[in-house]
Amino acid sequence: MKRRDFGQYCGLARALELVGERWALLIVRNLIVRPRRYTELQTSLAGIPTNVLATRLKELEQAGIVERQVAPAPARGVVYTLTEVGRSLEPALLSLARWGATQLGEPQRGDVVTPEGLVLNLRAVFQPDQAAGLTASWEIHGPDVTVHAVLVDGHLATGVGPAPVPPDLTITATFADDELASYRAIMTLARDGAVELTGRRELLGTFLRLFTVPRAA
Repeated sequence: MKRRDFGQYCGLARALELVGERWALLIVRNLIVRPRRYTELQTSLAGIPTNVLATRLKELEQAGIVERQVAPAPARGVVYTLTEVGRSLEPALLSLARWGATQLGEPQRGDVVTPEGLVLNLRAVFQPDQAAGLTASWEIHGPDVTVHAVLVDGHLATGVGPAPVPPDLTITATFADDELASYRAIMTLARDGAVELTGRRELLGTFLRLFTVPRAA
């Protein structure tokens, strides 16, 4: 699979040469959230052909964006993780995610929502100017997925799974079998008061203010 070469001395052209191939930025998205094994990447990137995943990982390694590491104990084997160069892509990825959120439209048949996508959405829509000095924690539960957001003195940490500390507020959203449990849908239910709350209920308003979903175009 030949990589594109634009032949232009331009930062954007170079960025597209490195991460502009199909699936490349979604691999980076998942690894920004957490290191993953090859099989975990394949599972979380629904629809990616095995040969494409292998090729993209090789290209990203050669570009110094991704590297392989031995998984820490008690796990075994190799995980893929981002290098410092790869992690520096996060601000650009969040900007793209914010812009893309305004272009989503209605979910299409066969669309899926991934835990990594939910976490990236939390980071993308976070309003740091509203969070100065605030310490609070939330868990968001959807069908078959839990993600968390923890603020310590205004600094945000997010991830897949339960919060590392007992959450101040747990938000549980319930969906029908044919409904897509997207971040936008979860936030809509929360704004409508159609979620189950456990803990400090007054922090729902804070959560909605801090994690504002961009309006669709």
